[in-house]
Amino acid sequence: MTISEIRKAAIAPAMALLPGSMNSPAAELMLLAIGLQESGFRSRHQQGGPAHGYWQFELAGVRCVLQHPKSQAPLLALCKARKLAASAPEIYRALEFDDILAAGVARLLLWTDPAPLPAPGDIEASWRYYQRCWRPGRPRYDHWNDLYPQAMAAMS
Repeated sequence: MTISEIRKAAIAPAMALLPGSMNSPAAELMLLAIGLQESGFRSRHQQGGPAHGYWQFELAGVRCVLQHPKSQAPLLALCKARKLAASAPEIYRALEFDDILAAGVARLLLWTDPAPLPAPGDIEASWRYYQRCWRPGRPRYDHWNDLYPQAMAAMS
């Protein structure tokens, strides 16, 4: 999928299902940058790995979002809207096929971080935020430096 298609088909509908306070250009930018970093919006199943969805969630990450006090209620509402049982295994399986759910879960993971979202354009702070929330097994800062500007350009 292209970045424009992701914005229209996944991120915008997900944001519409979440509380309005979660919707911001900074949040959308982070979702685009992280999706580009994690999957390039090319694969919903990690090659050789267990992660699902464009934002590459593992089951443990889904559990964290489901159990966190800040994200639990919005995730339950999102599951209800997507007609999905609100259990970690069900959500995890659905992430591979439901891009709206995947975008919503990704936004909710960002929501659990107590720090405010980085200002758009602050590539260093955005990298640190991504690392703190996603805890990538193989961080690739050089890719982030290439992909974050693509996400920024898509916001125009």
